[in-house]
Amino acid sequence: MVGKINRRLTTILAADIVSYSKHMSTDEEGTLETLKRHMTAIEPIITAQNGRIFDTAGDAFLAEFKSTVEAVRAAIQIQEAVEISNQSPDVDPRLNFRIGINVGDIIDEDGRLYGDGINVACRLEGLANPGNICVSGSVYELVKNKLSYRFHAMGEQHVKNIAEPISTFSLLSDYDANALNHLEVAEASN
Repeated sequence: MVGKINRRLTTILAADIVSYSKHMSTDEEGTLETLKRHMTAIEPIITAQNGRIFDTAGDAFLAEFKSTVEAVRAAIQIQEAVEISNQSPDVDPRLNFRIGINVGDIIDEDGRLYGDGINVACRLEGLANPGNICVSGSVYELVKNKLSYRFHAMGEQHVKNIAEPISTFSLLSDYDANALNHLEVAEASN
Protein backbone atom coordinates (compact mmCIF):
# COMPACT_ATOMS: atom_id res chain seq x y z
CA MET A 1 0.00 0.00 0.00
CA VAL A 2 1.29 3.43 -0.94
CA GLY A 3 1.48 5.99 1.86
CA LYS A 4 0.13 9.50 1.64
CA ILE A 5 1.81 11.53 -1.06
CA ASN A 6 3.01 14.93 0.14
CA ARG A 7 2.60 17.46 -2.68
CA ARG A 8 3.41 21.15 -2.65
CA LEU A 9 4.18 24.11 -4.86
CA THR A 10 7.80 25.25 -4.96
CA THR A 11 10.37 27.02 -7.11
CA ILE A 12 13.09 24.86 -8.63
CA LEU A 13 16.45 26.12 -9.89
CA ALA A 14 18.35 23.72 -12.17
CA ALA A 15 22.00 24.49 -13.00
CA ASP A 16 24.50 22.69 -15.19
CA ILE A 17 27.99 23.49 -16.46
CA VAL A 18 28.37 24.11 -20.19
CA SER A 19 30.63 21.54 -21.95
CA TYR A 20 31.58 19.85 -18.68
CA SER A 21 32.37 16.50 -20.34
CA LYS A 22 34.65 18.23 -22.85
CA HIS A 23 36.48 20.04 -20.04
CA MET A 24 36.82 16.80 -18.07
CA SER A 25 38.22 14.95 -21.10
CA THR A 26 41.02 17.50 -21.49
CA ASP A 27 41.75 18.38 -17.83
CA GLU A 28 40.00 16.33 -15.14
CA GLU A 29 41.88 17.77 -12.16
CA GLY A 30 41.65 21.40 -13.27
CA THR A 31 37.96 21.05 -14.11
CA LEU A 32 37.19 19.43 -10.77
CA GLU A 33 39.14 22.13 -8.93
CA THR A 34 37.24 24.90 -10.74
CA LEU A 35 33.91 23.16 -10.08
CA LYS A 36 34.70 22.92 -6.35
CA ARG A 37 35.73 26.58 -6.30
CA HIS A 38 32.46 27.62 -7.95
CA MET A 39 30.35 25.44 -5.64
CA THR A 40 32.10 26.94 -2.59
CA ALA A 41 30.81 30.34 -3.75
CA ILE A 42 27.37 29.07 -4.86
CA GLU A 43 26.23 27.19 -1.76
CA PRO A 44 26.21 30.26 0.57
CA ILE A 45 24.31 32.25 -2.08
CA ILE A 46 21.56 29.63 -2.17
CA THR A 47 21.40 29.51 1.63
CA ALA A 48 21.30 33.32 1.91
CA GLN A 49 18.28 33.38 -0.44
CA ASN A 50 16.48 30.77 1.70
CA GLY A 51 17.08 27.92 -0.71
CA ARG A 52 18.57 24.47 -0.41
CA ILE A 53 20.39 22.17 -2.79
CA PHE A 54 18.44 18.91 -2.81
CA ASP A 55 20.22 16.98 -5.55
CA THR A 56 23.56 16.94 -7.34
CA ALA A 57 25.00 14.95 -10.22
CA GLY A 58 28.58 15.70 -11.19
CA ASP A 59 28.47 19.22 -12.59
CA ALA A 60 24.72 19.78 -12.11
CA PHE A 61 22.61 20.65 -9.11
CA LEU A 62 18.98 21.24 -8.23
CA ALA A 63 17.90 23.76 -5.61
CA GLU A 64 14.53 24.52 -4.09
CA PHE A 65 13.27 27.93 -2.95
CA LYS A 66 10.10 28.91 -1.12
CA SER A 67 10.19 32.29 -2.87
CA THR A 68 10.40 32.67 -6.64
CA VAL A 69 11.92 36.14 -6.27
CA GLU A 70 14.67 34.71 -4.05
CA ALA A 71 15.31 31.92 -6.58
CA VAL A 72 15.83 34.45 -9.39
CA ARG A 73 18.02 36.62 -7.14
CA ALA A 74 20.10 33.56 -6.26
CA ALA A 75 20.48 32.66 -9.96
CA ILE A 76 21.67 36.18 -10.78
CA GLN A 77 24.13 36.15 -7.87
CA ILE A 78 25.38 32.69 -8.89
CA GLN A 79 26.10 33.84 -12.43
CA GLU A 80 27.85 36.95 -11.12
CA ALA A 81 29.96 34.92 -8.64
CA VAL A 82 30.97 32.44 -11.36
CA GLU A 83 31.90 35.28 -13.71
CA ILE A 84 34.08 36.88 -11.02
CA SER A 85 35.66 33.53 -10.14
CA ASN A 86 36.41 32.84 -13.81
CA GLN A 87 38.35 36.12 -14.03
CA SER A 88 40.92 34.89 -11.52
CA PRO A 89 44.21 34.08 -13.27
CA ASP A 90 44.52 30.76 -11.41
CA VAL A 91 41.17 29.41 -12.69
CA ASP A 92 41.65 27.01 -15.57
CA PRO A 93 39.49 25.96 -17.25
CA ARG A 94 36.84 28.66 -16.98
CA LEU A 95 33.46 27.03 -16.45
CA ASN A 96 30.06 28.61 -17.10
CA PHE A 97 26.65 27.56 -15.85
CA ARG A 98 23.28 27.59 -17.57
CA ILE A 99 20.35 27.99 -15.18
CA GLY A 100 16.65 27.20 -15.55
CA ILE A 101 13.95 28.17 -13.06
CA ASN A 102 10.39 26.90 -12.83
CA VAL A 103 7.52 27.08 -10.36
CA GLY A 104 5.69 23.80 -10.12
CA ASP A 105 3.87 21.24 -8.09
CA ILE A 106 6.21 18.56 -6.76
CA ILE A 107 6.13 15.43 -4.62
CA ASP A 108 8.20 15.65 -1.42
CA GLU A 109 9.18 12.25 -0.08
CA ASP A 110 11.24 12.83 3.06
CA GLY A 111 13.10 15.79 1.55
CA ARG A 112 13.67 14.08 -1.80
CA LEU A 113 11.75 15.91 -4.53
CA TYR A 114 10.13 14.50 -7.66
CA GLY A 115 7.80 15.71 -10.37
CA ASP A 116 7.19 17.50 -13.61
CA GLY A 117 8.00 20.89 -12.04
CA ILE A 118 11.60 19.70 -11.67
CA ASN A 119 11.74 18.23 -15.17
CA VAL A 120 10.60 21.55 -16.66
CA ALA A 121 13.32 23.45 -14.74
CA CYS A 122 15.93 21.06 -16.16
CA ARG A 123 14.63 21.58 -19.71
CA LEU A 124 14.69 25.36 -19.22
CA GLU A 125 18.33 25.12 -18.13
CA GLY A 126 19.11 23.50 -21.48
CA LEU A 127 17.52 26.46 -23.31
CA ALA A 128 19.63 29.07 -21.49
CA ASN A 129 22.71 30.53 -23.11
CA PRO A 130 26.01 29.89 -21.31
CA GLY A 131 26.23 32.19 -18.30
CA ASN A 132 22.52 33.03 -18.51
CA ILE A 133 19.16 32.18 -16.96
CA CYS A 134 15.97 30.91 -18.60
CA VAL A 135 12.69 31.02 -16.67
CA SER A 136 9.21 29.66 -17.28
CA GLY A 137 6.25 31.94 -17.90
CA SER A 138 5.00 31.20 -14.38
CA VAL A 139 8.28 32.45 -12.91
CA TYR A 140 8.21 35.54 -15.12
CA GLU A 141 4.68 36.41 -13.99
CA LEU A 142 5.71 36.18 -10.33
CA VAL A 143 8.87 38.32 -10.62
CA LYS A 144 8.32 40.76 -13.51
CA ASN A 145 7.23 43.64 -11.26
CA LYS A 146 9.39 42.73 -8.27
CA LEU A 147 12.90 42.77 -9.74
CA SER A 148 14.70 45.47 -11.68
CA TYR A 149 15.93 43.07 -14.35
CA ARG A 150 14.66 42.81 -17.90
CA PHE A 151 13.50 39.64 -19.55
CA HIS A 152 13.27 38.72 -23.21
CA ALA A 153 10.33 36.58 -24.32
CA MET A 154 11.64 33.46 -26.06
CA GLY A 155 8.13 32.23 -26.92
CA GLU A 156 6.62 28.79 -26.52
CA GLN A 157 9.25 26.07 -26.56
CA HIS A 158 8.71 22.38 -27.21
CA VAL A 159 11.17 20.37 -25.14
CA LYS A 160 12.00 16.69 -24.84
CA ASN A 161 9.59 14.56 -22.78
CA ILE A 162 7.33 17.48 -21.77
CA ALA A 163 3.88 17.17 -23.37
CA GLU A 164 2.91 20.85 -23.48
CA PRO A 165 5.02 23.71 -24.86
CA ILE A 166 6.60 25.93 -22.19
CA SER A 167 6.37 29.72 -22.21
CA THR A 168 9.98 30.87 -21.76
CA PHE A 169 11.86 34.05 -20.92
CA SER A 170 15.57 34.78 -20.85
CA LEU A 171 17.01 37.10 -18.24
CA LEU A 172 18.85 39.89 -19.98
CA SER A 173 22.32 40.80 -18.80
CA ASP A 174 23.33 44.46 -19.04
CA TYR A 175 25.08 43.61 -22.32
CA ASP A 176 22.01 41.80 -23.68
CA ALA A 177 19.69 44.63 -22.60
CA ASN A 178 21.90 47.24 -24.34
CA ALA A 179 22.04 45.14 -27.49
CA LEU A 180 18.24 44.69 -27.42
CA ASN A 181 17.72 48.43 -26.90
CA HIS A 182 19.90 49.17 -29.95
CA LEU A 183 17.97 46.59 -31.97
CA GLU A 184 14.60 48.07 -30.88
CA VAL A 185 15.80 51.58 -31.81
CA ALA A 186 17.02 50.34 -35.22
CA GLU A 187 13.71 48.54 -35.87
CA ALA A 188 11.67 51.60 -34.81
CA SER A 189 13.58 53.88 -37.20
CA ASN A 190 12.91 51.61 -40.21
